[in-house]
Amino acid sequence: MTAAVQTVTEQWEEQLRTVRARVLQGGGRPGVVPAQEARGMTGLAIMQALLEGRFPYAPIAETLDFFLVEVDKGAATFQGTPLPTHLNPMGTVHGGWYATLLDSAVGCAVQTMLEPGFGYTTAELSVNLVRGARLDGGPLRAIGTVLHCGRQLATAEGKIVDAQGRLYAHATTTCLVFEAR
Repeated sequence: MTAAVQTVTEQWEEQLRTVRARVLQGGGRPGVVPAQEARGMTGLAIMQALLEGRFPYAPIAETLDFFLVEVDKGAATFQGTPLPTHLNPMGTVHGGWYATLLDSAVGCAVQTMLEPGFGYTTAELSVNLVRGARLDGGPLRAIGTVLHCGRQLATAEGKIVDAQGRLYAHATTTCLVFEAR
């Protein structure tokens, strides 16, 4: 591992430790965002509340060992490291691990674009795996970016990369945008 890659890996790990500590200090736990509290908030404010631990994070994040590390308007980044529990019977990282990270990144990127009182759901997700992750390969990041967010449909793209910037998987999504009840 080159010094530059080691530095990026260390920065990513430090950011993850910092975010997890802030979430725990804020009372963060796995669960579901309380609809009544979130109703009057923008999607970006909801995502920021997740990063502060004011709202629960998705239980699947514990199951698949990944965590939200950054949000901005139109963007969301998750970090995860494959574990032995994420392997398929052939000994490689299960495609569902990649797909779940990417669905989270692109979906949360869409969430950051929503006005108060609106929600979304994934209507379509297309994932392409291009490199196999290794258990000793270090952390990976799923980065989602919104391409379009309208009143009824949103589209986004995502990619999973390592600290060297190597691509492991990429995805596109179409999300239905709706008024929350």
